[in-house]
Amino acid sequence: MHLHILGICGTFMGGLALVARAAGHKVTGCDQGVYPPMSTQLKEQGIDLIEGFSEDQVNLKPDLFVIGNVITRGNPLMEAILDLNLPYVSGPQWLGDHILGKQHVLSVAGTHGKTTTSSMLAWILQQSGKKPNFLIGGVAPGLKVSASFDPASPFFVIEADEYDTAFFDKRSKFVHYHSRTAILNNLEFDHADIFPDLAAIETQFHHLVRTIPRQGQIIVPAGSESLERVLARGCWTPVTHVGMNDGWHASIDSAGQATLWLAEREIGKLNWTLTGKHNVDNALAAMAAAAHVGVEPSAALQALSTFTGVKRRMEVRGKVRDITVYDDFAHHPTAIQTTLDGLRQKVGRQRIVAVLEPRSNTMKLGAMAQKLAASLQDADLVYCYAENSGKHKLNWDPKQVLSPLGSKCTVESDLEVLAKAIAQKAEPGDHIVVMSNGSFGQIHEKLLNLLALTPGST
Repeated sequence: MHLHILGICGTFMGGLALVARAAGHKVTGCDQGVYPPMSTQLKEQGIDLIEGFSEDQVNLKPDLFVIGNVITRGNPLMEAILDLNLPYVSGPQWLGDHILGKQHVLSVAGTHGKTTTSSMLAWILQQSGKKPNFLIGGVAPGLKVSASFDPASPFFVIEADEYDTAFFDKRSKFVHYHSRTAILNNLEFDHADIFPDLAAIETQFHHLVRTIPRQGQIIVPAGSESLERVLARGCWTPVTHVGMNDGWHASIDSAGQATLWLAEREIGKLNWTLTGKHNVDNALAAMAAAAHVGVEPSAALQALSTFTGVKRRMEVRGKVRDITVYDDFAHHPTAIQTTLDGLRQKVGRQRIVAVLEPRSNTMKLGAMAQKLAASLQDADLVYCYAENSGKHKLNWDPKQVLSPLGSKCTVESDLEVLAKAIAQKAEPGDHIVVMSNGSFGQIHEKLLNLLALTPGST
């Protein structure tokens, strides 16, 4: 089958393209602003890319057009497809119908930690000899790629996003995934551009729950009121609560060392480089999911000891003059707070410098603005980048919203000025955490270059 994918350079659609190619399909695609690394990765797999969405791409005569959720009405190619009544389908539905329906799917859903927990789970299964297929919204260095598929493998780990499927299908992507083992990591309000409130997201999560078979397994954290409301609407699948003393749980000592337990049985100490209680919780959920497909807890723990994290999740981008620069995807107040809390446990009284770009749709709309200042309290210095114009302009006043942080907070609309100000204030021993869900103007490289040139204040 020849598939032509619209929006192929998105994380999910690019991964889908790799999976489809590995399944034996001919794959071509198009996108706006095609650039590495996704463009390079796709071309290496023999996937031809076209820049833009020109109408003449209908002359490729594919068997099916696969539509990404960035495509809207008014897109020239989409309009031509509709005018000519050509066959099309959303990416999630194609994946569910042609790939996932034949697999034991282990899905990871939730507001936070999906990429990290999915990567942990795939890594555990890989290290345990299960040879899993996977499609994840990030790259763990050990896994090397964001998507992999071998039809001979029965297991498929997928990051299950609650974002809508396509302009013509407003259900969450994950309802298409045929989940059998499902981690529901957490649930808060997010994606204010498509959901009016938390209740609307809970409804989508319940739609997911309704698709999971009786022989499956649902894994949820203990004490999540929103997820308990989801399950209370009806659940036909066994549920494992992580974080309760009669099941999977952890004890963490004053030094931040976690010991993992299954009821009264000690599994062992978690020795790794990741920080924060949230990552310990992610590990427990991944281990519980792996156990559902036959991985012993001790083997899962051993695998996690060699798990080095995921790119853009507290990824160290460089160290200059004993000043460490991190890249982190955190773009929600809860994620910001847990990230900073985890780093604080690791670095003690050393200074933490938080550099934030409120770039996600939810952030730009201001749905989380009132929680933002509190989430940054653990940082010693805070820098916020706020554009005055353009598509990333905020609908709220960052100086007013972040005023509770006082003099330790600086708001700046010029990226070059911001980078120079941070470099001039940085001191040996500092930890600079750059938080954004975008490229942030390559500020990480700018900072590292500036730090190499700037003596720094004392």
